[in-house]
Amino acid sequence: MRVDVVMPQMGESIAEGTITRWMKQIGDTVVRDEPLFEISTDKVDAEIPSPAAGRLIEIRNVAGETVPVNQVVAILETDATAAVATGRAEAAPAPPKPAHAPAPAPAAAAPPAIEAARPAASEPAETSGAGAFVSPVVRKIAAEHRIDPTRVSGTGASGRVTKKDILDYIAKGGAKAGASAVAAAPVAAPSFTFAPGARLERQPMSAMRKKIAEHMIESRRTSAHVNSVFEVDMTRIVKLREKYKSVYEQRHGTKLTMTPFFVKAACDGLRSWPVINASVEGNDIVYKKDLNIGVAVALDWGLIVPVVKNADELSIAGLTKTINDLAERARAKKLLPDEVQGGTFTITNPGIFGGLFGLPIINQPQVAILGIGGIEKRPVVVDDAIAIRSMMYLSMSYDHRVVDGAVADQFLAMLKKGLQEFDESLL
Repeated sequence: MRVDVVMPQMGESIAEGTITRWMKQIGDTVVRDEPLFEISTDKVDAEIPSPAAGRLIEIRNVAGETVPVNQVVAILETDATAAVATGRAEAAPAPPKPAHAPAPAPAAAAPPAIEAARPAASEPAETSGAGAFVSPVVRKIAAEHRIDPTRVSGTGASGRVTKKDILDYIAKGGAKAGASAVAAAPVAAPSFTFAPGARLERQPMSAMRKKIAEHMIESRRTSAHVNSVFEVDMTRIVKLREKYKSVYEQRHGTKLTMTPFFVKAACDGLRSWPVINASVEGNDIVYKKDLNIGVAVALDWGLIVPVVKNADELSIAGLTKTINDLAERARAKKLLPDEVQGGTFTITNPGIFGGLFGLPIINQPQVAILGIGGIEKRPVVVDDAIAIRSMMYLSMSYDHRVVDGAVADQFLAMLKKGLQEFDESLL
């Protein structure tokens, strides 16, 4: 039986998607829910799972093509489903490739930022061996033990890494080696090779890169950007995180990072200064009751801002789980369009790679964005004595059409106080 693969409807306002990469080629066997191709929309990038098990026999739209939702982009032959399910896919005869089917674009034709993608420090790869699918269970175990699953030999169908494979790998001491290898992997920079004798190399922007460019330029044209910077003593937060991080992993099954502290402090400040949680529509200032905090996530191929909805209603544990989940799924291209929409205030962390502070561009239609600088120990004067403290800079870019400097500085002063005097009972 033949099964149509269609361009999915990724949100009510999304009418089309751009195919950025085919993860399977004509003739390949596919497991149900295995990532089949990758798309980019004006809201989110995502991997699209196979609707059925079988063999890919036709690809109608190659990488780079923009396709309306619900249009057929490929066809699967599911006669081999039983063989695939029992691990005997190799015994099934491959159907002939239709002469009219266009060949899928080779990997090098996809945007280089996507092709060069490597896992971040806390995010394992999505494939193993020669592209075998990694299940969510295996991926979770790999993340917990900081293992790159591509280092694990798979014994499942088509080289797939099973739960037993990764547990055996851990038992044999592979976790230690894997941890250092994964931790050392930075966010990958786009790469390419110059042609012999060439002095220039021209490559098209990825769909995500183009959307980022359009959004940032539009923001600069729209808002009157002004910036304020505050210095914050983060010693208390650093000590609290160190004290509770093992407790969080044991009790909540997630890693306690710095970000939930900033989100909590921001929510307290936004309640007191609602104009910073607003937007501008024509000559109106629209105040938002919901505190939906966007948290910028750096990807190997760009930047995305998933949104923590009603963040003020979540505990530190709830914020930790939600933020970590959104970040992991952002890197795995598993976010839904609704999860990157509706933000009322954004937090970005230019200090994660050692930057002192940044002056970020406002994420429209919001009126402010908070920048988190790098935390570093340095000598400061405390009670007329020199002490070594963990210091950091907070920066905020805000729209001077509606937010005055006095309001911005009072908001930042409240954040500073909230962080320096953080209530331990909240943990």
